[in-house]
Amino acid sequence: YRDMSFLKNALDTKVFSDKLTIVENPFVPGAYGSAPFDDEGVLPSERLIVDQGILRGLFLSTYTGRKLSMETTGNAGGPFNLFFRNRDEASEPTLVSLLHRMDRGLLITETMGQGINLTTGDYSQGASGFWVENGEICYPVENITVAGNLRDMFLGFDAMAEDYDLNGVVRCGSTLLAEMTVAGS
Repeated sequence: YRDMSFLKNALDTKVFSDKLTIVENPFVPGAYGSAPFDDEGVLPSERLIVDQGILRGLFLSTYTGRKLSMETTGNAGGPFNLFFRNRDEASEPTLVSLLHRMDRGLLITETMGQGINLTTGDYSQGASGFWVENGEICYPVENITVAGNLRDMFLGFDAMAEDYDLNGVVRCGSTLLAEMTVAGS
């Protein structure tokens, strides 16, 4: 509503690769991101956020919903249990199999700094990790910068491993992106 998002007017348009679907489910028993209501006491719902790359849902409080002439989604305070799911051809059972699929590139294990501009989608962060050749980790890398634009990164989603962290709100495995800019010495 403030015209400060790179996803402005993106509802019902392709934002991610068609290999990706994202579902929100606030009612998973015992999960960290479960709740019977949001911060305003509104009942949330299980819903589709991204359907095969198409943005289908936003996260709206009563206030932001009113500003956009839309209904609240029961998300005052943020999202609940987001599950990233990918098509079978974009799925790898382990990180090792994902690295073999990548063949050559960078495995990022840590990012540093705040380099995301949500108005333009520009992304640039310090990173460290490992260089991969022929699907095998070769050597550690540090003090590098990875950069791109979130739109291109989202559309460049290629595959995801099934190594989900079950202790957070977002359930997403290790992800393979088609390309990013890498700089450093």
